[in-house]
Formats: sequence, structure tokens, C-alpha cells
Amino acid sequence: MSFKFENLKIWQLALELSGEVSDMVKGFPKDELFILTSQIKRAADSVVLNITEGSTLHSNTEFKRFLVIANRSALEVIGCFYLVKQRKFIDETLFKEMYGKYEKLIAMIQALIKSLGNE
Repeated sequence: MSFKFENLKIWQLALELSGEVSDMVKGFPKDELFILTSQIKRAADSVVLNITEGSTLHSNTEFKRFLVIANRSALEVIGCFYLVKQRKFIDETLFKEMYGKYEKLIAMIQALIKSLGNE
């Protein structure tokens, strides 16, 4: 792997989870295609893309800025999980599973932000 982000565990997990979200929404009603389906996919992809972009910068301050955006997007995904559960597109078991995975990712992102210190 030749880019810094490819070796980051948070990027690898975010990429994996983005794929899981994409698979999950395939069962959503078609009338949600341009609403909640699109929103949750964009938020999940945003986590991956912000980690990617931020990791290529030359300062920890800039990387942290992109990690904060990635963190916010991951929280947005969790908010979407609540909506899809409320609308009964997923059951409680899948909700808890996906919630737990994103909770872990968020903790990892926040730990990385903290480890970068103040520059």
C-alpha cells in the first residue's frame, strides 16, 4: 500500500463499514432512494473520504480538521440508524450491530484526534 491512509486502521474500518451500509440500504423502500438511502450512504462515504483527504496533508492541524469532519459524518450515520429503525427498515438486532460498529469507529477517530495533540 502506497498511501498513508491505506495503512490507517480507522480508514480500513470506515471503508468496510461504508460497504456494509451500502449493502444494508439495498432493502430500503424505493421511495427512500433519494432521501434517507442517499443520506446515510453519503455520510458513510464521507467518513472514508475525509480520513483519506486529511491524511495526505502535511500538518497534524489540518489532518485533525478532516478527522473532526469524519467524526461528525460518523455521528450522522448513527442518527440515520435511528431513523431507519424508527421507520422499521431495519430490526433492533441490525441496529445494535451497526450502532456498535460505528461507536467503535468514532472512538478510534476521537483517539487519533487526541493523539495528534495541539500543533
